[in-house]
Amino acid sequence: MATLKSYGACLRESSFQFPRSHRIDNYKRRNVKWRSPQAAIIPDFHLPMRSFEVKNRTSAEDIKALRLITAIKTPYLPDGRFDLEAYDDLVNMQIENGAEGVIVGGTTGEGQLMSWDEHIMLIGHTVNCFGGSVKVIGNTGSNSTREAIHATEQGFAVGMHAALHINPYYGKTSLEGLVSHFNSVLPMGPTIIYNVPSRTGQDIPPRVVNTVAQSPNLAGIKECVGNDRIEQYTGNGIVVWSGNDDQCHDARWSHGATGVISVTSNLVPGLMHKLVFNGKNASLNAKLLPLIQWLFEEPNPIGLNTALAQLGVVRPVFRLPYVPLPLEKRVKFVELVNEIGRENFVGEKDIQVLDDDDFILVGRY
Repeated sequence: MATLKSYGACLRESSFQFPRSHRIDNYKRRNVKWRSPQAAIIPDFHLPMRSFEVKNRTSAEDIKALRLITAIKTPYLPDGRFDLEAYDDLVNMQIENGAEGVIVGGTTGEGQLMSWDEHIMLIGHTVNCFGGSVKVIGNTGSNSTREAIHATEQGFAVGMHAALHINPYYGKTSLEGLVSHFNSVLPMGPTIIYNVPSRTGQDIPPRVVNTVAQSPNLAGIKECVGNDRIEQYTGNGIVVWSGNDDQCHDARWSHGATGVISVTSNLVPGLMHKLVFNGKNASLNAKLLPLIQWLFEEPNPIGLNTALAQLGVVRPVFRLPYVPLPLEKRVKFVELVNEIGRENFVGEKDIQVLDDDDFILVGRY
């Protein structure tokens, strides 16, 4: 027992006799007051790009020139993963029919149902496969400024040509907060701001847009409020794309819009190209309006997903909470295709009315 006590005392004494490093003392003296890393307080700090990315950067002026931009659909395999083969076919059909840009992972592409890993992967895939033929605009917006910054850093790092940014939704902020939010991402590269109050619950007023337009990286606005608002911007030299397919013809030819960011062009890219490239065409616009109205009878992208499945260009797979249109509306789509002409729609298979049992709804993927 005495031996054990003696050994314990030895340990206690030795624990206080380790030599102290002068370096540690000096370190403590030099760092009495903690300072935050400088990067945390620089508003335009972002990830550095590799040399080839700098060379391939697209300017805001390049984006401003685009007239037909398709908000591309994301197709799925039966287990809910991306169907990249079908996706590549969709993008190819857009390029062949004159689309100049694609929005990847937007509302139509169901970015809201993707993880950020999926989202950035799909942007990178699109750039790698098609970036030389079409401008790739990644939807890297978020209602969290932190997420928007991080996703936009990653999007430009994988080569996207421009970013699409929405205003913070649900947890809405003040007008000053909107300016700060957009100014946090604008320094990273060409940017399109997306105003769709019906989804966000908050309008982005001209006061905010005119403030952030001071940034050379603002390519323009995707505006869904209407043509009066579009004309207000275009009269001040701000580039605008109509976000409403049913108004895009008049927006383009009567209100100064550069073009359209379109959902309908997923189905009839050639006709949408004519609508925004070939001058006023009231008869073509009237021909397309019933299809456009059908597409938006339910929230987008429900109609588009149903239509593309019946055209046979994507599998009839839906990520929940989206579900296919009811049977009577599926029948109506076949009628619309026959009226407009099957040859004007994407794909080569015969149009068909799918049964309820043909659709696969995926909740976990």
